[in-house]
Amino acid sequence: MTKAEDIQNKILSTFGEVASSIGYSPLHGKIIAVLLVKDKPIPLQELARDTGYSVSMISLSLDLLEVLGIIRKIKKTADRKLYIELSGDLIETLKNAIAMKVEKSINNTLSEFETARRDLNSLQGPERDRAEKTLNMLESQIKRLNNYITTLSRIKLP
Repeated sequence: MTKAEDIQNKILSTFGEVASSIGYSPLHGKIIAVLLVKDKPIPLQELARDTGYSVSMISLSLDLLEVLGIIRKIKKTADRKLYIELSGDLIETLKNAIAMKVEKSINNTLSEFETARRDLNSLQGPERDRAEKTLNMLESQIKRLNNYITTLSRIKLP
């Protein structure tokens, strides 16, 4: 491996760490970084080579990125290769993906709280009061967080 390739791999890995910090795999970050640098549709095989992963590993990650609207797969006329490109504004798309992930977690938590509230009916006395107070306090904060995330997701980026 040349010094230049070593530096490029380090840069891609750093971008991969950013992806990890927001709940995605380092491979997702590397894919996005390569596509940003290339700034044009590139063949799947080239993307695999540039990220250092196999085509099958890349394919699994591309499926998720496509569902999130971050990338788009393209077939060109008279060319059997599959090309990959970034789709739309990257930061806007990532913002939406993060909001969607947090909203899912919030909804799961609120569902768990509903179950806990039903379970409280079997308790009595101070034990029930303490548990209900805890549940009410945490539920109000989760709902507050949900309002915050909803507001953030509506903000248009400059």
